Amino acid sequence: MNTKITKAILSVTLAGTMLAGVGAVHAQANDSYRFVVVPKVVHPWFDLVNDGAQAAAAALEAQTGSKIEIVYSAPTSADVVQQNQIVESAIATRPDGIAVDLLDPEGNRASLEDAQERGIPLVLFDSVPPEGMQITYIGSDFCEQAKIAARRLVELLDGEGQVAIMQGVPTAPNHAIRAQCHRELFAEHPGIEVVAEGIDMDDIQLAQSQAASIMQANPELDGWVATDAAGPIGIGQAIIEAGKVGKVQLVGLDNLAEMLDLIRDGVADSSSASQPQLQGWYSVMMLWAQANDMPVPLFIDTGNAFINADNVDD
Repeated sequence: MNTKITKAILSVTLAGTMLAGVGAVHAQANDSYRFVVVPKVVHPWFDLVNDGAQAAAAALEAQTGSKIEIVYSAPTSADVVQQNQIVESAIATRPDGIAVDLLDPEGNRASLEDAQERGIPLVLFDSVPPEGMQITYIGSDFCEQAKIAARRLVELLDGEGQVAIMQGVPTAPNHAIRAQCHRELFAEHPGIEVVAEGIDMDDIQLAQSQAASIMQANPELDGWVATDAAGPIGIGQAIIEAGKVGKVQLVGLDNLAEMLDLIRDGVADSSSASQPQLQGWYSVMMLWAQANDMPVPLFIDTGNAFINADNVDD
């Protein structure tokens, strides 16, 4: 069976199982729950995660009659100290669960251990746990997502050319995994040379300035991939400003509106996209399950989608 179809079926089945399980604990459910969602940074991608979290809260309220509050608290910059402060402040209020997208597994470890010691349910989304920690995590196969994009770029270049990688936050596990898997895929093709890597800290404006500088320093650059959702949007803007649409290929990441517009306008060829709304949905479902002493899986794979001009409007 097709992998995407299989993952979709598993996601629907798990969602149905979770909502079916609501009835089993309805009699002992609390009158209210408060779940805190802490992303990496203020960013449109995480707004979609919040949309999914709010939808899950509404579904649980409808099924249980309990009040479900989602407290969405984003760091203003991709700074692990600031993120830990938000998590620690949340812990002090004794919420019914906390969902976090890690900026730095080791830098976040102490806050996560504090929450576990206090018996506060945890999930991670768009991330993997720090080594040795057992925490449910939700997201796609980050390596495969990166390789989908890198394979497509190699195909566009007929296996020959200079390419660049835009990193997001280098310490963020999903960004680091994607960057490494981009490198590994490109290394399989002797005609592909990685001539530069930028760091945008998941910021569109920084990605744009980094991309502009890299293209100026490497006038023969043929293509780009990115490890974060902000990266390809900034790269696309830099390609437009440099007058290199159609000359420098871009394979993006994720499905933000700006990314989809770049595909429609022919600035980007395509994108490999995770599903942020599903990540928000399952984060709340897994926290609610833990708060009601239900078993939860260690990993939920929300899958990746390939988006190009043929299906961008779908």
